[in-house]
Amino acid sequence: MHTLSALILVAAGVAAAIAPVSIPKNWTPRERAAASVVDAGELAAHVRFLSDDLLEGRGAGSRGDELAMKYVAAQFERLGLEPGGDDKSWLQKFDIVGLKSQVVSPPTLRAAKGPALVFNPPVDSVVAAGSQVESAKIKDAEVVFAGYGITAPEQKWDDFKDVDVRGKVLLVMNNDPESDPTLFAGKTRLYYGRWTYKFEEAARKGAVGLILIHTTPSAGYPWQVVQTSWTGGEEFELPTAGEPRLLVRMWATEELSKKLATLGGQDLDALRKAAERRDFRPVPLGVKLSVEVKTQVRRLKTANVLGVLRGSDAKLGKEFVVYTAHHDHLGIRDAKNGDAIYNGALDNASGVAAMLTAAEGLARSTPRPKRSILFAAVGVEESGLLGSEYYCKHPTIAPGRIAANLNIDGINIWGRTRDVEYVGLGKSTIDDLVIAIAKAQGRTVKPDQFPDRGHFYRSDQLNFARIGVPAAYLSHGTDYLGHDANWGRERIDEYTQKRYHQPSDEIDASWNLEGAVDDVRLLAILGLRLADAPTMPSWKPGDEFADARKRALSEVKE
Repeated sequence: MHTLSALILVAAGVAAAIAPVSIPKNWTPRERAAASVVDAGELAAHVRFLSDDLLEGRGAGSRGDELAMKYVAAQFERLGLEPGGDDKSWLQKFDIVGLKSQVVSPPTLRAAKGPALVFNPPVDSVVAAGSQVESAKIKDAEVVFAGYGITAPEQKWDDFKDVDVRGKVLLVMNNDPESDPTLFAGKTRLYYGRWTYKFEEAARKGAVGLILIHTTPSAGYPWQVVQTSWTGGEEFELPTAGEPRLLVRMWATEELSKKLATLGGQDLDALRKAAERRDFRPVPLGVKLSVEVKTQVRRLKTANVLGVLRGSDAKLGKEFVVYTAHHDHLGIRDAKNGDAIYNGALDNASGVAAMLTAAEGLARSTPRPKRSILFAAVGVEESGLLGSEYYCKHPTIAPGRIAANLNIDGINIWGRTRDVEYVGLGKSTIDDLVIAIAKAQGRTVKPDQFPDRGHFYRSDQLNFARIGVPAAYLSHGTDYLGHDANWGRERIDEYTQKRYHQPSDEIDASWNLEGAVDDVRLLAILGLRLADAPTMPSWKPGDEFADARKRALSEVKE
């Protein structure tokens, strides 16, 4: 450990390393030199600044997030990278729309007989604008249970059949079918199981509102995460482009959803069981919903921060490896235990720190990598991967010239592991490189250890995959040195339950970044080998993104 880095580490209040983290001897001298730059002190220092209260949680479009972007740009400049943004600047600026909703009259359900059921947001529900308008009102719209709310022709699955749901409010499950391993991907969640898809598909069908049924297993996080993510602050979107929109988006607890079904004389468990079959048809619940929402709508700008390490090869230098990590978090919202700043230390100050540290190792590589490398700190991930979506719709590099995307969303803060988790393992030929690098570290590569949470579709690699770019999201392992087999999963579950999207996501003395050093070194060497490889990686035959890759490659012009 560098002396300066050791001092920074102690100053940051992070647990100091018990023993030096070794670099594999069979890596080339160039790779060993790049890896030696990565240490816990530098990681901690970046996290300490980016998650400081001074930055006020890095809410999109805020002063704090602008400070974060300036910090990243300054680090890129320090490393000698070239600006990759607009007009030879560091920033790719884009417009976003801020939406801060206020419930004027809470959702109220009425059946033909009996008392009304009134929602109590945010205790049992959250209610947010579905369109970029200042007022949205739904009056006596019929509520229909629509199963998973999925239309998937390739799975021969249609939850809507020939039922017209225009003008109605849908009640749907937040997942995709998992009871049958031959349907969708079994326990592994696909994009069909994401809340973003549910709202999009309901709007395409002409519904005016949608209520998502929350359960911790189906969402992958507890109800408090829904509350903090959707209330107490602004939500952000890219400006509408004329696509269908809902009037109102809602979440409801499982308990409230059961009451809703009961009000209409239905049993929610029976409805959900019926929705596991292909022959399911939407079920009108015999209740009508009314709700009114007022929304403060404002337009503002944010940016992706782009830095380029120019490749040394005349031909391969036209192709790029792209690292991404999102710089935003939730900003200032409703206080929890007297703290209203959602610092986002792990999510995702740590990912930006990892990217900056890997960039330093690669920038000091001699000779430089053959392909160019783009380091992109993208914005507004927390509101639906908006920064990476904007980049992929307005790429500074032709998608067919992007060799791979390596996304970083959180690092290991609990110590060294015998394994590394690879979200997307089995999808592309990046696999072989990851496995070889990890093996040299004495570690094994495992697939997503929480496949039911749909991690591949929940971070910025998704947008790159959609334009055909082979993408990998490497996360920390779960098999921790010095602990039993369950200890790592317990730490991750504890973070998800108590700190994820909460003000308590802060750097503290319990952080042990030894394992993060291993992981960031792996990411740096992976980028270097991808940049030097004679050919670009590819999706494996039959992968859901393989056709998009073919299109991207066909559009490349010399």
